[in-house]
Amino acid sequence: MHVPDGFINAPVSAVAGVVAAGAVAVSLRGARRELGGERTAPLAGLVAAFIFAVQMLNFPVAAGTSGHLLGGALAAILVGPYTGVLCIAVVLLMQGVLFADGGLTALGVNITVMGVVTTVVAYALFRGLTRVLPRTRRSTTTASFVAALVSVPAAAAVFTLIYAIGGTTDVPVGKVLTAMVGVHVLIGIGEAVITALTVGAVLAVRPDLVHGARGLSAPLKLRVGGELVDAPAAAPVPVPAARSTRKVWATGLAAALVLAGFVSFYASASPDGLEKVAADKGIDEKVQEHDAAGSPLADYGVKDIGDPRVSGGLAGVIGVGVTVAVGSGVFWAVRRRRTPDAPVARTAESV
Repeated sequence: MHVPDGFINAPVSAVAGVVAAGAVAVSLRGARRELGGERTAPLAGLVAAFIFAVQMLNFPVAAGTSGHLLGGALAAILVGPYTGVLCIAVVLLMQGVLFADGGLTALGVNITVMGVVTTVVAYALFRGLTRVLPRTRRSTTTASFVAALVSVPAAAAVFTLIYAIGGTTDVPVGKVLTAMVGVHVLIGIGEAVITALTVGAVLAVRPDLVHGARGLSAPLKLRVGGELVDAPAAAPVPVPAARSTRKVWATGLAAALVLAGFVSFYASASPDGLEKVAADKGIDEKVQEHDAAGSPLADYGVKDIGDPRVSGGLAGVIGVGVTVAVGSGVFWAVRRRRTPDAPVARTAESV
C-alpha cells in the first residue's frame, strides 16, 4: 500500500507529513519506556529488518492482485506500539530513499496510513481481546491474528479518507472505498496469518521477548467447597536478566536475509491492492516519477546486474542490512536517552 507521489495533492501531503512527524515524536518519547533493557534496541532493529524482508514477499489475493505485509500489528505486539510506529517509519524511509518504493512527498501519508493507523488499531484491538480471552499463549496468538486482520482494511479506509480530502483525480470516493476495503480485507487475511505465525513462533521459544505477552500467566484457581478461589501466590520464576538474546537475534536475521535474498524472487509479480485499485479506478492519472528513480537499488534490483535473481536477491540483502543497522542505531539512541527517567521507572516498580 505504498502511496506514490501524485496521488495526494501537496497541501494534504504536507498536513499528513506534520501528522506523521508528530506521531514519530510521540513514539520516540513512548519508546523510551518500551526500550528498557539493553537487549531491546537490537531486537527492535531486527523487527524492522524482518518486516522489510517480508514486505518483499507479495502474495496473490485475487485475480491479478497481490498483497504484502504492512507490519504494524506485528511490530506493536512484538516490541510495543510506540516502538512499532518507529519500526514501520524506519522501513518506509529505507524503502523510499533507497528503493524508490513509496513517494518521498507522500512519506507522511505512508507513515500515517501504514505505520500509525495499523499500529494503533491493531494494538488497541489486541489489548482489548487479551483482556477478555484466557491468558494463554494460544489466546495471545489468536488476538494477534484478529488484530492484524482488522488493521489492514482500517488502513485502506484511512487512505480513502485522505484521498477524499486531497486526491488529485476526480473519482467517486464511494467506489474507491469499496474497492480498497474489499481487496484489503483479503490482504488482511495474509497479514493475519503471517503475524500470528511469527508471534506464535516467538512465544514458543522466548515469550519474555514478546511485549504483548507480558504478564501472560493467570493466577492459579483452586476449587474449595465447590467454589473457585485464588491459589496462594507462588514465588515467581525469574527470567535471568543476563539471558542472551544472541541466538534469537541471529536466527531472526538469518530468516530475514533468506526471505529477502532468496524467497523474494518467487513473490507474486501482480500489482498490490493499491496499485490495482488505482489502475482500475483511475486515481493514478497524475502519478509522478519517483525522485529516487535513479537510485542504484531502485525497484529492488542492483543496477548493472543483469541476472534478475542475483540483482533482486542482493538488493534484498542490502536492504535488510541497512534497515537493521539504521533501526538498531535509532532504537539504541532512544534507549540511551531514557537514562534521566530511571528514577521514575524505579519508583513505578516499587509501587
